[in-house]
This record gives sequence, C-alpha cells and structure tokens, in this order.
Amino acid sequence: MQETRTLTDKLFLILKGLGMGAANKVPGVSGGVVAFVAGFYEEFIYSLKKVNGKAFMLLINGRFKSFFNYVNGRFLGLLFLGMIISYFSVSKVLDYLIMHYELYVWSVFFGMIIGSIYYINKDFKDWNYKTYTSLAIGIILGLSISFLNPAKENDNLWFVFFCGIISVSGMTLPGFSGSFILIILGNYVLLLVDSVNALYDTSYEILGGDFSFIENIERLRMLKVLIAFTLGSVTGLVTFSHALSYILKHYKSITLSAIIGFIVGSLGVVWPWKKTIFKIHENGGFLLDSTGTKIIQNYKRYIPEFNTETYYAIAFIFLGIAVVLALEIYGQKTRINK
Repeated sequence: MQETRTLTDKLFLILKGLGMGAANKVPGVSGGVVAFVAGFYEEFIYSLKKVNGKAFMLLINGRFKSFFNYVNGRFLGLLFLGMIISYFSVSKVLDYLIMHYELYVWSVFFGMIIGSIYYINKDFKDWNYKTYTSLAIGIILGLSISFLNPAKENDNLWFVFFCGIISVSGMTLPGFSGSFILIILGNYVLLLVDSVNALYDTSYEILGGDFSFIENIERLRMLKVLIAFTLGSVTGLVTFSHALSYILKHYKSITLSAIIGFIVGSLGVVWPWKKTIFKIHENGGFLLDSTGTKIIQNYKRYIPEFNTETYYAIAFIFLGIAVVLALEIYGQKTRINK
C-alpha cells in the first residue's frame, strides 16, 4: 500500500499528524475524528494492522526496506512526525490558548465535533434497528464517560502501562477521547504534563552536556513512567488497530453507527460553557487543590446568558464547523485527483 506521494501530499500528511497530535492532547477531542474527517482513517488502521509478526520478522532479519514498505512506513512516518512535532509545539500553544481563551477554544472544538457528526452521518445510509441500537449505545457510553469524576493520581508502572493502552484509543476510535479517559483515571497531569516536561528537561540537559539527572530520583521516576506509558501506547495502538480492522471488515455499519454515537456523546465533554468545581490555584504550571495535591480541573456545565462573550463563542462554534467542512472539501479533491 506504499503510494507515490508528492511533496504537497507529504506536507499535508505532516499537517494531519499535527492535527491528530493536538486533538489527542485535548480532553474530549479525539484524534481519530481528525483521521476520519481528513479521509485517511482506513489507511491509518490498515497500516497499523501491518505491524504484526511478519513485520517483526522482516525487522529482525535486517530487511529494513521490506519492513518499511510492508508497514506503509512513509505514510506512518510522516504522520507520526507530525504528531511528535505537535506534542512539543502545537499542544503547547493549545495549553496557552486554553488558559487564556478557554471559552473560545472549547467553542471551536464543539463546532468541529458537530461538523464531524455531519461529515460521518451524511454518507451513512444503512439505518436499521441494529445500527440505531448501536448508535444509542454509543451515545449512552459517551455521555456516561463524560460525567464520571476523576480518580487520584497513580504512578504504579503496570497501571501506567494500562493507561498507555487506553490513551491511544482516541487515535483509533473516533469520538473516544483518550486524554479525557486519562483524566478519569487520574493520570492526565502525570502522563501528559509531568513526564513530557521531564523528557524535555532531560533532553535539553543532555544536549548541553549535563548528565546530573542520573542522580535526580524524581526525574528518573518520571522517565520510568514515560517509558511504561510509551510501551503501553504502542501495545494499545497495534492491538486496537487489529481489532478495529476486523470489526470494520465484518461489522462496518454497526461500527460506524457506534462511532457516530460516541462522537455525539462526546459533545457533553466539550460543552464550551462550564465552570471549575474545585477551588484551585496555579503553582509552577500545575493545578493544585487546597492541600497541595495535583489535580485536573473538573467542571460543572451551565446554560450561558446571551451577551457579547456568548455571541463570540457561537461565532467560534461556526468557525469549528467551517474547519471540518474545509477538510472535507480538501479530502474530496484529493480523492478525485488520485
């Protein structure tokens, strides 16, 4: 499935990776939705499915070119390059925007999810009692997850490994936010803030010839956590892709209707108008409760009053819808050109 791609195709694939990486970082938003709307979801799942026993045998036997072609390496490589760049750049910008323009950021995401529902649903015609049931189950699960309360942080390496498996679900299952699940499990700050900062600081020190982190017990703990999380993520990515590939092949209509349900249910997570329940303050970039324990924000949703701020937020919702429709138009042109 290794295709010849123009320079423009490669650049756009990196940009799609940027979009997936940014979406995966934001609670309530699924990177899989980006893949679905941008038109490369099935190729993504198919390529991940190729990471199997045969691929590992090619790698072990030193047949690197064959391995690269077998797993559609150019596609996955460019996509993951975009995700990595996003993780250390775009996601930082998102963190800043959420901190200073929270209502408008959530409004854009809310609009993007509405646009995604339209995009996936517009070509889906196979509605029957099975797909309606699947849709209802997806909506109920999505809403149920969105109203759960966060657990406390847990740095047990086996639990962190499990978190890694769950966190990548948002990349393979549209509408299912892996980062929001990490909030529910209590490890969002630990795995997507603390451990990433530890890696960034360590890399910066190593480049400067400073290896003092070896004696830093807390830093080493964070790096161990990051390694366990990464291994879990890789395991989850390959496992989910194999399972989804089989399900899409044999139960495509039921799966798509469930995905639509998940996405509809996720609207509760990204509802723009919400206020913080916990009394928190910022200290060194972390959110703390009154006892000094790191927590993630928990919200109570409310119906807004109609004022200037609300009108701006509604405008940003339409902007989010427009972004998805623009991606759809681009995806159609790409398919026609091919």
